[in-house]
Amino acid sequence: MRGPRRVRRGPRTAGPVRAASTGHAHLGRYRRRRALGDTMVTMALDLFAGIPVSDYASALAWYERLLGDAPAFFPNDTEAVWELGEHRYVYIAVRPDRAGRAMQTVVVGDLDDRVARIAGRGLEPAMRERYPEGMHKVTYRDPDGNEFAFGGLSS
Repeated sequence: MRGPRRVRRGPRTAGPVRAASTGHAHLGRYRRRRALGDTMVTMALDLFAGIPVSDYASALAWYERLLGDAPAFFPNDTEAVWELGEHRYVYIAVRPDRAGRAMQTVVVGDLDDRVARIAGRGLEPAMRERYPEGMHKVTYRDPDGNEFAFGGLSS
C-alpha cells in the first residue's frame, strides 16, 4: 500500500494552495486554510461578505435602510456593494437558490445609537441577545430571511 504523496511547497502566495491528489479531500482544505492563515499575517486583509437574495430591488431598498446609505458601487446589474469600513465590504447578489441562508455579524462601538438610527429608518430587530461581559447582539432579517446582526457593548 502506498502512503500519501508529499506536497511540494513553494513560496507562499495569496492565491489558493492546491494539495497533491491524495484521495483525501479534507487534507487539501486543511492545507489551504493553513497557507492562507499564514499569509494573513503579512498581507493586507480585505473582506467581501456576500448575501444571496432572491429579489434585487426589495433587497437593495432593505439594505439601504439597514445600513443607512446607498451602495458604494454596483459591480453589475445583480450586485450592490456597501463599504462598512476600510477594506471591509458587504454585498448582495441575486442568487435565488441560496437566498435566506446568510448570517453576518458586524461588531460596532456604537450599538445602542446604531439600533436607534435603524429604528428611525423603519426597521426593527428580529432578535436581541445578551452575552456575558456586557456584549449584546441585535439581529435583523431581510425579506429572504438572511440574518444581519450588529454586536457590541450596550448600556
